[in-house]
Parts: sequence; structure tokens; C-alpha cells
Amino acid sequence: MKQARFEQQYRSQWQALENQLEQLESLHVSKKNTLPLNTFVTDYRKLCHQLALARERGYSVQLQQFLNNLMLRAHRQLYRYNPSLADRIGTFIASDFPQAVRRQWRWHLVSALTFVLSMALVWALVHQQPEMIYSVVDEASITSLESMYQPDNQAGMKSERSGDDDVMMFGHYIQNNIGIAFRTFASGLLLGVGALVVMLFNGSFFGAAAGHLINVGAQEPFFTFVIAHGAPELTAIVLAGGAGLRLGWAIIAPGPWSRLDALRLAARDALPTMYGVFALLLLAAFIEAFWSPRDLAAAIKYSVGAACWVLLYLYLFFGGRDGTRDRKSVV
Repeated sequence: MKQARFEQQYRSQWQALENQLEQLESLHVSKKNTLPLNTFVTDYRKLCHQLALARERGYSVQLQQFLNNLMLRAHRQLYRYNPSLADRIGTFIASDFPQAVRRQWRWHLVSALTFVLSMALVWALVHQQPEMIYSVVDEASITSLESMYQPDNQAGMKSERSGDDDVMMFGHYIQNNIGIAFRTFASGLLLGVGALVVMLFNGSFFGAAAGHLINVGAQEPFFTFVIAHGAPELTAIVLAGGAGLRLGWAIIAPGPWSRLDALRLAARDALPTMYGVFALLLLAAFIEAFWSPRDLAAAIKYSVGAACWVLLYLYLFFGGRDGTRDRKSVV
């Protein structure tokens, strides 16, 4: 349906709802219920559906902004209260974040495939030809990896680590991981190529490190350390890459909008994902600082790590579903 016909079909409904809102907004809160609103909730739901259609079909930014503003006004009247910060955070975690991830699943899939395929390829190459590690990782990093994950060295490090060290490492992990995620997201502005390069690099580095540590017999210390915090950390980096690709595609193919408008809409649509990415990285840093170094049986570490992966992806796939289709991306 063309935009002109769409506007002609629904303009009378928007005008009627706007008239209701003007009356509601002029009333004192205590008199809110004096106005008959038999169809208000139904009209509000119809408006939400029409806004989703306008976004899906790529109608003009002006029409989308008009419908979005009308929807926000109706929402304020329907839920006339100011939720606490805790309520807003709870709603975001429970539904907004997983819905935002699913709304952009194509970009996240491309990011994930780039990471996983580069990791698998380099892992296989290093496993078959151990000298290939020096083509991907510098000698100082290789020495550091071997020192960190050799069983004898790791046991000594665990016994020497104190609570203060855990807190210090927690802060270090937050700074490091969030820096990587932000750079991955921002690199998408380079027509999406930057985000792909970052995913290729991270996947290759992880694959090379894993392949080399298996070759030197340090696979158990390595995998028992990374399996739990790897779930939120690697997932967050992949999601940041997908959000970056979203920005890049808005520049390459802006559709009916100018490139600046398309980029603005893409950034607004990607922000919930990035808020969730930062939350996942905080969780990953907490696990990496306070759980991953614990000296426990490998079976326990693997079981907890597997539970982290399963629960995270159940949350991303099913969180926030209420029986209706998730709202689609605007671009």
C-alpha cells in the first residue's frame, strides 16, 4: 500500500484519537475518568499496529514521527504514572532487550557467522600446523597465554589471588570489554566493513589461542576458565558487531530517507541492543573476576558454563514474548 492511501485510510482514526488526547490532557488527573473512553484502548492498539506498518513499509520519517508522538501521548494517558528506575530497568531486561536483539537478528547472524567461521578456520589451521600461531598472535602474547593457562602456573596464581585482586580485575575487565564493544559498534560506520574486520580479528585470535593451548596440553585450564564468562562476553561482542553492521547498512542503503536520517533511525533502533550489550559485559566481568578463577573440579566448571550458555540463549530467543509478533526494525 502506498503512503498516500495509507494516510487517507487511517487519517480519520488519528484525528479522533488526537481529539480524545486533547481532552484528556486538559483534564485534571482526578477528573480523568469523567470522559467516556470506551474505545481508547482499542484505538491505542490500532495506532501501535499502524506505526509498526509504517516502519516496516518504509514510509516517510515525518509520518513515522507523527505516529510515534501520537502513540507516546496515548501511552502517557493510558499509563499515567512515573515508573521507578528499578521498574524501567526490570522492563528493559525482561522484554525490551531480547526483543531488540530479535528485531535485528539478520545482522547478528552475519556477525556471529563471521566470528565463528574465522575462529573455526584459524583453530583448525593452528591445530594442524602449530607454527601458524605466529602468523596470528605475537610471541609476547603467546608466552603470556602459556604462562596463564599452564596447569602448574595457574594453580599458583589461584592460591595467590586475594579478594582485592578480584575487585581490581573486575574493574579491568569492565574497562577492557566495554571498550572493545564500543569500538566494534562504532566501526560499523565504516560502511559495516569495520565491524566485520573486528569480528574477523576477534574470532581469529580466539581460534588461534584455543588451538595453540590445545597443542601444548593446556586445554582444560583454558576452557574451564573461559566457558562461563564466555557466554555473555562473546555474545555481547557478536551483538555489538551486529549493531555496527546495522549502522553500516543504513549508510549503504538508506532507502527512502537521506543517509543522515537513515543513520539516525538505525542508531535509535540499535541503542537498546547496545544497552543490553553493556549489561552482558558487566555480567561477564563479574563472572570472570569472581567465578572463573575459582579452583573447582572441571565437571563443575563445565556444568556451570553450559548452564550459562543455555540460559542466555533461552532468554534471548524467548524473553519478552507475549504471543504477538515482535515489532520489526524501522530500516
